[in-house]
Amino acid sequence: MPGRFLVRRFRASDLNRILTIEHASFGEDAYDRNLFAEYARECGALFLVVERASRVWGYMLTCRGGRGDISRAEIISIAVDPAARAKGAASVLMDSTLRRLRLRKIPRLDLMVRTTNVPALAFYKKYGFRKVRIIRRYYEDDADALLMTRTETTPLTRPKQQ
Repeated sequence: MPGRFLVRRFRASDLNRILTIEHASFGEDAYDRNLFAEYARECGALFLVVERASRVWGYMLTCRGGRGDISRAEIISIAVDPAARAKGAASVLMDSTLRRLRLRKIPRLDLMVRTTNVPALAFYKKYGFRKVRIIRRYYEDDADALLMTRTETTPLTRPKQQ
C-alpha cells in the first residue's frame, strides 16, 4: 500500500467496498446496505472514507445532533480493512472528523464502544475521549457498551506515539 492516506466524503460508489470492510470488521453485527444508505442521507457531510491508491481502506460515520443535541455529534461507526490496520488510516479519519467538527463549532463528540474492545478503547483514549458510563446489554448479543465523550477543550492534534 504505497502512498499516503487521503480522506474524502462518502460517495454512493463506495458502498460495496464499505460493506466488505464492515463485514470483515463486525461479522454478524455488521450494518446492512439500507442502514448505510440512510446514514449517508442524514449525515453525509460527516460520512468519510479513507483511501490510498484509489482504493477505499476504511470509513468513519459521524452524525451531528447526537442524542438530539445539535451542539454535539456522535461517531456511529468506524472501521478499517484488516489489511490497513495499524498503518494510520483510523487516525487520519479521526483527525479529519475532528477538524470538520471544529469548523462546524460542534464542541462535543460522543461514541459507544464495547467494553471488551481493548484496541478501540486505547485508540479513543489517545484522542482524549473519557469514559462516561457503562450501558448494560447495549448490543444485540447483550454485551455492554461504554459511552465515551470528547470535548473541544481536548487538543485536536494527533497524539504522540509512545
